[in-house]
Amino acid sequence: MANSTIACLEQEKSSLLQFLAGLSHDNGISMSWQNGIDCCAWEGITCSEDGAIIEVYLVSKGLEGQISPSLGELRSLLYLNLSYNLLSGGLPEELMSSGSIIVLDVSFNRLDGDLQELNSSVSDRPLQVLNISSNRFTGEFPSTTWEKMRSLVAINASNNSFTGQISSSFCTGLPSFAILDVSYNQFSGNIPPGIGKCTALKVLKAGHNNIRGALPDDLFHATSLECLSFPNNDLQGTIDGALMIKLSNLSFLDLAWNRFSGTIPDSIGKLKRLQEFHMNNNNISGELPSSLGDCTNVITINLENNKLAGELSKVNFSNLHNLQALGLSSNYFTGTIPDSIYSCSNLTWLRLSRNKLQGQLTEKLEILKSLTFVSLSYNNFTNITGSLHILKSLRNLTTLLIGSNFIHEAMPEDETIDGFENLHVLAINNCILTGKIPSWLSKLKMLELLLLHNNQLSEPIPTWINSLNFLKYIDLSNNSLIGEIPTALMEMPMLKSDKIEDHPDGPRVSPFTIYVGVSLCFQYRAASAFPKMLNLGNNKLSGLIPVEIGQLKALLSLNLSFNNLHGEIPQSISDIKNLMGLDLSSNHLTGAIPSALVNLHFLSEFNVSYNDLQGPVPIGGQFSTFPSSSFAGNPKLCSPMLVQHCNLAEAAPTSLISTKQYIDKVVFAIGFGVFFGVGVLYDQTIISRYFG
Repeated sequence: MANSTIACLEQEKSSLLQFLAGLSHDNGISMSWQNGIDCCAWEGITCSEDGAIIEVYLVSKGLEGQISPSLGELRSLLYLNLSYNLLSGGLPEELMSSGSIIVLDVSFNRLDGDLQELNSSVSDRPLQVLNISSNRFTGEFPSTTWEKMRSLVAINASNNSFTGQISSSFCTGLPSFAILDVSYNQFSGNIPPGIGKCTALKVLKAGHNNIRGALPDDLFHATSLECLSFPNNDLQGTIDGALMIKLSNLSFLDLAWNRFSGTIPDSIGKLKRLQEFHMNNNNISGELPSSLGDCTNVITINLENNKLAGELSKVNFSNLHNLQALGLSSNYFTGTIPDSIYSCSNLTWLRLSRNKLQGQLTEKLEILKSLTFVSLSYNNFTNITGSLHILKSLRNLTTLLIGSNFIHEAMPEDETIDGFENLHVLAINNCILTGKIPSWLSKLKMLELLLLHNNQLSEPIPTWINSLNFLKYIDLSNNSLIGEIPTALMEMPMLKSDKIEDHPDGPRVSPFTIYVGVSLCFQYRAASAFPKMLNLGNNKLSGLIPVEIGQLKALLSLNLSFNNLHGEIPQSISDIKNLMGLDLSSNHLTGAIPSALVNLHFLSEFNVSYNDLQGPVPIGGQFSTFPSSSFAGNPKLCSPMLVQHCNLAEAAPTSLISTKQYIDKVVFAIGFGVFFGVGVLYDQTIISRYFG
């Protein structure tokens, strides 16, 4: 709409200035508003041809302060958008009860408090779209208010802290109501009856709440639904196939992270418009229905972490030409990968890990040129050499997870393995492979994560490893590597500086959660989120810990445990200022624990047990929070927390501190333990178990 050629009304100008006065920070808006006579020419203001303000659009302006009720006095205002600012306080009732506003968007602010029900004496309001998402609203969500808004089309109240039960009052007398998003709140109770009366409802999203019970039969009467999303709740029961087919318009179905049981109904194939199907992390059992192959428009199928069994060949995937992401991991599927999957030419993400699949990969896999993410780990596949020769032809591959297969085979050293030029993540762990770290890995110039732990690789760590400029997460633990720790490791660019960014062409965020740990509590969605880590534990490495170790200033976790290292702990480790986990246990280290390590203020996991260290345990920093088990097996160490106490001469190896200073340091250490303990547990869990 064109700006007015007539000056705005004085009364409306006054209302805008009252709004401006309520802001504690306006990011320069006042310069435009106070210097101009005609408010129709002010920044963010649009007027009609007769000079009435019809739109206030101040998105992402850095506004702080409270929203003035004076905006409700703009009698011709149709559109009010104050989203993506830092506004606080409540939402003025004058805006909700406005006689003119049809679109009200205050999303992504810091608004709080309750939303009050409109007074029963208020006549019908014209509001059509309300977006209050990503704020801090609390209390129960209004129910009778919407009866005054018969033109209402869409409400987005997601990402707040609303409580109580979801109301179905939207479905009474609101003929055009089409979108309701109340996800990421604290709603509880059952899905209310009456939703089926929302004849125009197309989008119903209520994920990440505390909603319980079964899907009511009434819900399936909302036959206009295109998006039904209830992930991360406490829903249970089975999916009624006879009712499911009534939702023939569904294109998005997400019931993940609930407690649904039973089988996937055969009627799923009747949902011809289905594009996204998520029922992962439930208790679904039985076989995949063959009718799933009739969902010809499906793009994503995620059925991970259920109790599905049988052979994948039950489904004919050859008709799913639009399929891009297939996640069937953590089930009980048997047999081989069916040939029909190779007809899915658009397949980008394939995760079949943690099943009971077997056999060898076939050359037909090379047809899937679009694949970027492949996880086949924790199955019973064989012939690692043949598999790598097939997989290397997938030039777009960025993530390859094939660990816990190929048991007791030999690590291929074939120089003709020359593909994988775009690979960022490689996991060949838990295979008990013999041989050595192969030289063909040196060609993987984009590699960020390398996981070769739990094998039987021998010989020294190759010096070419420092040529992998983006490598930041290295786990070679639980092998039989020999020789000294190469100084080449001290030259890894990503470990030397935390100012180096990850490769800009790294893997995209995974459509599936990447789980870490036994309880599946630790999860990442992208390789860039993983910490910078070096784990050489449980090998046969010898010699000294290189003094150059202090150059790895970006390291968050260092594990050199269970080796044959000797000599003193380099004081240079204290230069790794962000170090959160340090494990040097079960070696032959001698001398004192460097007192400078107390300056590692983020250190939350520390273990030097079972060495031959001597002298006092340093006092201060995080050291006051470490258990005595961190120092066990060193009879020459002394400390108030150990059996061997220090005498006066031993107790002050560097400098004496006052009682008050000691108490201050203990409080400081406990504080860091509380704030960073969880983070290091997160990283330490990653050290021991990896995603599949």
